[in-house]
Amino acid sequence: MIKIIFLDVDGSLTDGALYHAESGETMKRFDVKDGFGIQEWQRCGLHVAIITGKSSQIVANRAKELKIPFVFQGEKDKFGRASEILAELGLDFSEAAAIGDDLNDAKLLNAVGMSFKPSDALNSLSADYTLNARGGHGAVREMIEILVDKNNMREIWNSKWL
Repeated sequence: MIKIIFLDVDGSLTDGALYHAESGETMKRFDVKDGFGIQEWQRCGLHVAIITGKSSQIVANRAKELKIPFVFQGEKDKFGRASEILAELGLDFSEAAAIGDDLNDAKLLNAVGMSFKPSDALNSLSADYTLNARGGHGAVREMIEILVDKNNMREIWNSKWL
């Protein structure tokens, strides 16, 4: 059973675009469907961690809004950080899933029990699942929906809303 998901941000949780305002402010686009899926995953008692190579207050704000407890920005070694999180939770890589879109995600994607990449990820990046959704356009939600089925949680998942 998958008990934790590791999320890349740029190109997975967002569309990878950076919007620069004349004032110098940078903006990123997030999909509310992804956020809802993340919240529901956590309400089921499961874990979420963001591990991203860039640092941004925007990401910190979104993670706080979604109550994601593990947020690591500016990470060069996503695999190493994931190992630390798993050790802290008493889990191993077979109980983890991850989503990523580029080469800096490859080592982590190769280590987890289930790996995912958005439809617009780097073609040569290896993952168990290539999603139909593009990064920042529901890819994380699509991944979570697959995991809900793989974990045999569909009845519990739907019971809150249907």
